[in-house]
Amino acid sequence: MLKEFKKFALKGNVVDLAVGVIIGGAFGKIVTSLVNDVIMPVLGIFTGKINLTALKWVISPGKQGVEELSIRYGQFLQTTIDFFLVAFSIFIVIKALNALRKKEEEKPQATRPSDEVLLLTEIRDLLRDKE
Repeated sequence: MLKEFKKFALKGNVVDLAVGVIIGGAFGKIVTSLVNDVIMPVLGIFTGKINLTALKWVISPGKQGVEELSIRYGQFLQTTIDFFLVAFSIFIVIKALNALRKKEEEKPQATRPSDEVLLLTEIRDLLRDKE
């Protein structure tokens, strides 16, 4: 069972997936920083300098030692914007990679004649030499 697990864990697909998850996590942090530190402050200027994450709907105000009960829809909006930016960024990267792959596929590759064509060419040359 240990050998089987080792074989599975060291397959190329598993290693590729692990690298993708690690890079994806780091990429997500970059986009989260972009949203929190660049986009949201600019959006705050257009919305009257409102901190979007502070927006909430208070259901029950806090009372003597009990915290308020509220729906923090501003944080939800920011997380949603973050998600769409990550998804759009990944879309752009995949689109660029597909364009590169397509260019590589379009390059004419030297094709080797099939075995039948080689055999027929050889027969033709032999017949020509007999004449």
